[in-house]
Amino acid sequence: MGEYGIGQPVRREEDPYLLRGQGRYVGDVALPGELRAVVVRSPHAHAELVTVDTEAARAMPGVVLILTGRDAATAALGTQRPHTRRTRRDGSPAFVTPQPMLATDRVRHVGEAVALVVAETLNQAKDAAEAVAVEYAPLPAVPTLADAIAPGALAVHDGCPGNDAFFHALGDAAATERAIAGAARVVKRRLTISRVLANPMEPRGCLAEPDPRGGRLTLRCTTQAPHTLRRILAGEILRMPEARLRVISENVGGGFGARGQVAPEYALACLAAKLTGRPVRWTADRSETFLSDEHHRDNITDAEIALDADGRVLALRVKTFANLGAYYGADRTAGPPINNLGVLAGTYVIPAMRVEVTGVLSNTMITGPYRGAGRPEAAYVIETMMDAAARALGLDPVELRRRNTIPADAMPFETALVYTYDCGDFGKNISDALALANADGFEQRLTDSRARGKLRGIGVSSTVEASNGGLIEHADIRFDPGGSVTVSVGTHDHGQGHQTTFRQIVADRLGLPADQIEFRYGDTAEVDIGTGTFGSRSTVTAGSAIVAAADKIIAKATLIAAALLEADPADIAFADGRFTVAGTDRGLELAAVARASFTPAKLPKGVDPGLFESHTSDGGVRTYPNGCHVAEVEIDRDTGVVTLARYAAVDDVGRMINPLLVEGQIHGGIAQGAGQALMEGIVYDPSGQLVTGAFTDYAMPRASDFPPILLGENEVPTRTNPLGVKGAGESGTVGALSAIASAVADALSRIGAEPVTMPATPEKVWRAIRDAAS
Repeated sequence: MGEYGIGQPVRREEDPYLLRGQGRYVGDVALPGELRAVVVRSPHAHAELVTVDTEAARAMPGVVLILTGRDAATAALGTQRPHTRRTRRDGSPAFVTPQPMLATDRVRHVGEAVALVVAETLNQAKDAAEAVAVEYAPLPAVPTLADAIAPGALAVHDGCPGNDAFFHALGDAAATERAIAGAARVVKRRLTISRVLANPMEPRGCLAEPDPRGGRLTLRCTTQAPHTLRRILAGEILRMPEARLRVISENVGGGFGARGQVAPEYALACLAAKLTGRPVRWTADRSETFLSDEHHRDNITDAEIALDADGRVLALRVKTFANLGAYYGADRTAGPPINNLGVLAGTYVIPAMRVEVTGVLSNTMITGPYRGAGRPEAAYVIETMMDAAARALGLDPVELRRRNTIPADAMPFETALVYTYDCGDFGKNISDALALANADGFEQRLTDSRARGKLRGIGVSSTVEASNGGLIEHADIRFDPGGSVTVSVGTHDHGQGHQTTFRQIVADRLGLPADQIEFRYGDTAEVDIGTGTFGSRSTVTAGSAIVAAADKIIAKATLIAAALLEADPADIAFADGRFTVAGTDRGLELAAVARASFTPAKLPKGVDPGLFESHTSDGGVRTYPNGCHVAEVEIDRDTGVVTLARYAAVDDVGRMINPLLVEGQIHGGIAQGAGQALMEGIVYDPSGQLVTGAFTDYAMPRASDFPPILLGENEVPTRTNPLGVKGAGESGTVGALSAIASAVADALSRIGAEPVTMPATPEKVWRAIRDAAS
């Protein structure tokens, strides 16, 4: 459809009003009579909750309500529970530990919610919160994953010695053992994947509004999955019919997976609104986000890669300990370390694989999905092991990758784990990325860096990921009597550019001008069905649903057009928004047919008035975005400061609906991967106190930390969905984390220094350089 069709680099329509400050966030909505809520949080990582005395606080000016975990109303709330059955290593059921909305007898991480104070103003609520007298009996804490898995570790929960909540395994253990035993070379490494925080620009918050008509509630909140939040919050926690809970999430200042969290504060605000009969607002300050937003990643992995004498990979064995935090009470906690294990197979022919994951409890904030949700971690493991194997064999890392890369003519290719790649040209990704990065010029750049007293390294990552988990998604297309159309979807737009992308799909399919297409999302009262936006799934699922609904529109409109043109429906053709009678110049625009559809006298027999159709996609099958990223770093020997000097990437995200937005997604993903590789890290001290509790301690990358990012594409459309798309949201992070970490390790290896654990902070790098020199 001209400049607005599929494949066109259309600028995001959302940007102008967001940049002018005209977005509509939770904080932009004010309701008459709203109250303010503040959460009282535990200062201890582990303690018995002896007493919670609220008497003095209740008597303070403006206080309307105080809730504790021992109040009847709070106790009546339900809790989330995992729905996927998991077991422990001995086959017994997983140790499930639902997270209470407010602590009752024990707190298990710093920042755990102990009480909710509701008052007329924010300052009154803060003053009263400080007056809540809580007596704690401190207990020893288990503040890190290493502590939690150490022999004889203290138990975070009674009844769970060893802190292992569940065990999950994939692959053929016997075949992997045989391959390792007979290999010419086996390389082993222990890899640490650091804990990070998403840090969206908008702090987490909500505004709950009661409606006395039928006991309804409206919750405005910072979520990227309104329908999923409504289902869990209504069905599992508030124990009310879903239809009585309306969830609205308009603009959200950053999601990255973290905003799928079904936070206790949302349930508490809803309960407080119900009890007071007034709207209740809660908004985290930045310190609270560090304490109570889900944390992410935090794995320790023992990996072994086995090769023959020619550098062919024979087997990979991986054992991962994943830090769940203080509670295993929801599927999303187990999701990242388990759902994307297939990515460990990478882009390589690996005949035998065995992967084991142990979910571990600790006295820390719970963990959940973050951009990539297991894919970057798995890619980091396989790519790091390929680098380690290349060094052990004295081979160039790129050459080792080429020898083991799955050829394009082998597609579809069944890996030794759970995935069957349907299409892709991984070898071309490598060749194109190296050319784009001017890898042939690296030796000269290395010489130049050395002349300036600097270290330089290059890292290559060839990765594949799995997107689209098969969850349902809904689309609705409705023409109004004036001929305009409204498209409603269950996915959520919080930076992806759905308003632009989905309009392009509709414009292309129905041949309509973009200004005739209205787009709606983020309100469960306007869109009945949905799942949400995460896992690079939206264009695959909602886009496919839009195509199916549009095809239904065309089918019905063809019958109406035939009646209006007095022709046989079989003689009606549709193209570029116009119905024509074969062999004639007679025709009608789709908008005209839509207008006529609301006049019953003009309709053929058996056709209902109006032109509106919907489709609920079953989610389809997994897609496999893939790519090759090449990073170069320069390191200052004296300070250990790492500079990202060059970056190039070639990605295959399938058919690109909007190349400009794909580029933006990959840029953003690279930034987040670079952040974790070089500077981001959540740290707890030995007592379980959060050391990185503000931006003075938790570093994030800025624009000045990046060189120009060169991007190329290797567009191999999939045939598993009607649009041929694979997904682009996670690609940048999956490639960047391993490529940049590899580049740092390469630079250090050139002076005999050992690799450092992520993030590669100046101190770690400086110590590695000093140790190598001594």
